[in-house]
Parts: sequence; C-alpha cells; structure tokens
Amino acid sequence: MNQNPTWKYLLLVAVCVIGMVYALPNLYPSNPALQISLTNTDQRFVGTEIETITKSLNDAGIDIKKVENKDNKLMVHFADTDAQFAAVDPVKASLGDQYAVALNLAPTTPSWLSGAGAKPMYLGLDLRGGVHFLMEVDMEAALNKGVERYKEEIRGYLVDEKLKYLGVIREADDSLTIKFKDQAALDAASKKLTRQYQNQLSIEQVDATKGASLRAAITEDNLSNIKKLALQQNITTLRNRVNEIGVAEPIIQQQGLERIVVQLPGVQDPSEAKKILGATATLEFRMVDEENNAFDAQANKRTPIGSVLYEERGGSPILLKRQVMLTGDFITDASATFDQNNQPAVSITLDGKGARMFERATGANVQKLMGVVFIESKTDVSRDADGNIVKKTVNKQEVINVARIQEQLSSNFQITGLDSPKEAHDLALLLRAGALAAPVYIVEERTVGPSLGADNIEAGFNSVIYGLIAVLIFMLIYYRVFGIVANLALSLNLILIVAVLSLLQATLTLPGIAGIVLTVGMAVDANVLIYERIKEEIRAGMSPQNAIHSGYEKAFSTITDANITTFIAAIVLYGMGTGPIKGFAITLAIGILSSMFTAIFGTRVIVNMIYGNRRVEKLNIG
Repeated sequence: MNQNPTWKYLLLVAVCVIGMVYALPNLYPSNPALQISLTNTDQRFVGTEIETITKSLNDAGIDIKKVENKDNKLMVHFADTDAQFAAVDPVKASLGDQYAVALNLAPTTPSWLSGAGAKPMYLGLDLRGGVHFLMEVDMEAALNKGVERYKEEIRGYLVDEKLKYLGVIREADDSLTIKFKDQAALDAASKKLTRQYQNQLSIEQVDATKGASLRAAITEDNLSNIKKLALQQNITTLRNRVNEIGVAEPIIQQQGLERIVVQLPGVQDPSEAKKILGATATLEFRMVDEENNAFDAQANKRTPIGSVLYEERGGSPILLKRQVMLTGDFITDASATFDQNNQPAVSITLDGKGARMFERATGANVQKLMGVVFIESKTDVSRDADGNIVKKTVNKQEVINVARIQEQLSSNFQITGLDSPKEAHDLALLLRAGALAAPVYIVEERTVGPSLGADNIEAGFNSVIYGLIAVLIFMLIYYRVFGIVANLALSLNLILIVAVLSLLQATLTLPGIAGIVLTVGMAVDANVLIYERIKEEIRAGMSPQNAIHSGYEKAFSTITDANITTFIAAIVLYGMGTGPIKGFAITLAIGILSSMFTAIFGTRVIVNMIYGNRRVEKLNIG
C-alpha cells in the first residue's frame, strides 16, 4: 500500500527540472537599454552603426555595458536608467531619421537558457514604468464615414447598372434620398438596390407627393457592425504604429464598446507617442486644374465646377480636380528616403488594385500636373467650466507636392516636397501603419516613472517572500514532517507559476503579483484538508498506512470542488475583465492548476516515498 510506480517519480522529477529551467531567467535582472531599429524593415544594418553609437556616447561621457545585434535590432545596454535616458538624444543625433530609437529593457539571460527557449516574463506598466492612454473612438465620425461611403457606392452602382437617377442627397438624420425622374426608373432601381444592399441598408419609397424618391438608411445591425469594425481597425492601426516606433511589449486592447487602452512600457515622454497615435493621416492624388486661375478663384471666392481650391505649403492657392485619382488606402508600404537632389522624400508602394488604378490615371495624363494632398485630422479634448468633455476636431489639408507626370506610374514612386527628414519619417510611418477608421482622442493619460516601477517590483517581491515564509513556518510547526512535504510542494508550485508565465511570455503586473500571493496562501488548503483527514482517520483507530490512503482518497473530491469553483471565477474575470483584472485572473488560474498538481500528486509521491512499503507505527503529523 502507498507505493509509487516508477513513472510517477520520473514525472515529478521532469516537472521540477522543466519548471526550474524556465523560471530561472527571471532571476537575471534586465539591463536598461536602447533598442535601435531601421524605419525601413526591408533594410539591414550596414555594420558601422555600432561604432557610430559607441563614439557618440563616449563623446557625451555616457558609459555603456555592451552593444549587441539581435534580430536586426541593436540593443545598447546601460548600468542604470539615468544613463539610458541621457543616451537617447546623442544616439538619435548620430544615427539620423533612418533609425527608430526606443527605451527598452534588455534581458541578461545566459545563452544556455535562451538557447532552450527560456525567457523572463514581461513587466507591465506599473512595474517597469511608462505611459498609459485611454483613448475613445469618435463613433459619430465612423458613422459619418460610413454614410459618405454608401453615398458614393450607390452613385457608382447606379451608373454601372445604367440606371438613370437625378441625385443622391444626404439628409439630416443620416439617411440618403435617391431621386429619380419617374416611377419606372425608381421601380427598376429599387429592386436592384434592395438586392445589392440586403442587410446593410433599409430601402423604401418615400411619400409619392415628394416625387419619385427612395430612402436608404443604415440598418441597426449594420450600424453596430460599422462601430465594431471601426474599433477593431483602430486597434490594429494603433498596434502597427506602436510597433513602428519601436516600443517593446506594448499593451493595446479594447475597453468597453468605444474605448481602447494603450500602455507603452519604457516610454517616459508621452508627447511623441500622442502625436503618432492620435494622427489620422492619408494622401489623395488629384490632377491640377490648369485651365482656370487659382488666384482669381481665391479672390472671387468662386471655385470652378469640378475643381477644389487648396493651398500649397507656401500659402499659394492651387486648383485641383474634384475627382480623386488615388487615395492612401491602397498604399502597402512607405519608407523615408532622399530623392536625386538629396532632399527628403517618401518612397511609396501600392497594392495590385491601386497600381492598376494609378497606371490608368497617370497614363491618360502624361505631361500634365498632378498634386499630392496631405490630409491630417486630430481631435483635441478639453473640459468646459462644468467639467464636461469638449471635442474639437482639427482638419489639415495642404498640397505637399505638385509635379508633372513624365511617364506612366505604377506600383512604386516617390513623393517629394517635404520640409525635413523628420517629416518624411513621420509621414512614412503613418502611411505604412494604415489610417484610423475614425478619429480617436485621449480621455485619460498617466505616466509611471521607472523609480516607482522599481519600488512596485520590490514591494511585490517582498509580499510574495513574506507570505511564503509565513506559510512555510506555520506548516512546519503545525504538521511537522508532513509540513515539510507541503512546503516542498508549495515551493514547487511557486516555481511552476513563474515558469508557465514565462513560457506564455505573459506580462506581469501588480494585480498579477496579487494573484501569486493569493495562490501561495490558497495552495496549502488542499494539504490542510488532506492532513486533517489523515488525523481524523488515525483518531478513529485506522492504521497509519490506511489513514494516508484514506486521507488522500476522501479529500480529493472536496479539494476538486473548491478549486473548480475558484477556477470558474478566474475564467469569468478573464472573460469580462480588462487589463489588470485579466492579469490577476491569469495568475490565479495558473496557480490553481499548478497547486492541484503539487498538493495532490506531488505530496502523495513524496509521502509514499517516506512512509510507503514499510511498517509504520506512528505518523509525525502533529
């Protein structure tokens, strides 16, 4: 009775070894570092960058530990955060705008551990320091964009289907009124439009006394879908932009139906991040109206039919055709570069559809002037005297480039006329990352300093250690030999939690540490139930061997029920919670599963190894 088969020993030893290997990287502190990457991801480092970086930092009197190249990214290690922050400007100045410089933490894991795929856990914003943004999506703008899109689609569809109509008008309630010459034209269009926009638009005939007209309104289901897609596209775009500026381990996730949480660990100056995250930028390519005088149109405040009046960067007016040749939606890649005159430029790559459209448009207009319109929209948020949020959207449209089309253009070309390499870099970043589906504005902003993060790490670490020591002492005094077994299982449980979190590359936050501390206290519950059951069986006159067997067998169902209910609560917290709540739920769930293994299987193997297969007169269980 109470004997272990060989496979149980092997399994326990294997779990212990694997757990220790993957938990070990967390014992090696990370170095403050600068992460340097190329803004054009298709390029590679030329080999002279390390010398340039080292020289610039030596000239600035900043000591560095080492510089290494990992996955086409340079990591410059420093002894402390003061040197890390001081190094940002010299490095940026020495390398130029072709490189992105970001604050990071560089792991110091030994090569034999990293070779086995063992990595430390990521540290959250509250432990590492950085900036936190709560951003709200302007759903009114998303709806407005959807209505305008349907307006243009309906016009194009009616033309393609050769259905005659008088006009498509947007009403104050965001519905569309489609006017026809007579009832016959309306009936023909109604059937096709209803079939084309089924489940998207509700199409019905308006009062006949108002003429032959159809009313098209976005359905409730489609309206919800538009808002959902706008939120999802904005999350994707924001994640692309954060990746472009080189922030390591960012957290970008949905909160509620209209808000997005953006956490950027290691970033201490939020101004640059705010500029990139909140900008809605795109391009439009239009032909120049060379038949009419832009100065006359500006002076008379009368724009010719089919044209739009813009301003160039110098303030000069310019007339462009109303029809758009191409928009930035078809851009797949953009990188900052220099033209043949060594002036800043952006190299553009189009997708297949965009390339075909641009080929047709430019091929038909060789030797004519084309203008590039830069469109940027930002939403500023302030509060009035009553504390209410006031949103102000600022739209900026300017012609950044006018050039004569010398030949038919296709999928690759350059945009020139930019003021500086910095502007070229930012424009390329925004175009490469994609446009926001709707403007976003920041409703909450917090900055956590690195020193506070270090204090949080120390406080969290101490709470785990003190809690663990208190439980170990109690179990040792109260249950003696069996207490030692429970303490071994508890220590293994803590190692397994850290190992699993490291394997999953989870982000550890203060609530996550709280989950670990809670698990440390709860993990011995199973052993307390088992040991108290063993003591009851001994008091009832059962032999030590039978008491051990009965204690583990009869307490199992109670332990399972208690842990399953807690595990269900953790799942609900993860599914319905956000950010910190999810971190707490993950560590709690992992702790429950690992404690079930260590407290039931692990302690049983050790107890059987101590007391099994021999005559025992008395158990040293307190």
